[in-house]
Amino acid sequence: MQLNFPNYAFRLRKHENRNQIFDEVRKKWLVCTPEEWVRQHLIQWLINEKSYPAANLAIEAGLKLNQLKKRTDLVCYKNGQPFLVIECKAPSVQISQAVFNQLFRYNQKVGAPLLGVTNGLKHFFAAVNTDGSGVIFLEELPSYTTL
Repeated sequence: MQLNFPNYAFRLRKHENRNQIFDEVRKKWLVCTPEEWVRQHLIQWLINEKSYPAANLAIEAGLKLNQLKKRTDLVCYKNGQPFLVIECKAPSVQISQAVFNQLFRYNQKVGAPLLGVTNGLKHFFAAVNTDGSGVIFLEELPSYTTL
């Protein structure tokens, strides 16, 4: 499926009747679900277009919310601190308040000053108010070098 990202040359294969994509950051083959397709495009976009170092990206990092184990889709670090959390959804999933609420819950644990949500077709980025009272939506995500 064509997404609202530049085209990237992914390594794809069929293995045990499943389409797989190679994650260049984690160095492993993954089942290429619609959400994974979005996540892999986002990762390449961050690295190639926004100059985010691959070594500073944590993909599907675990966290605990009210005794439940959850995973953030993507956390970006700078100077050892999380500064961006992004939630990825499949292109068929509408970006709704429920998606933002999920991201806000995750960020209560992570504590990043920047947030993002994408379904590959629409992307939203926001800065968390310093007093924690809400967010300010950004026209675009800053590049790593300008942070």
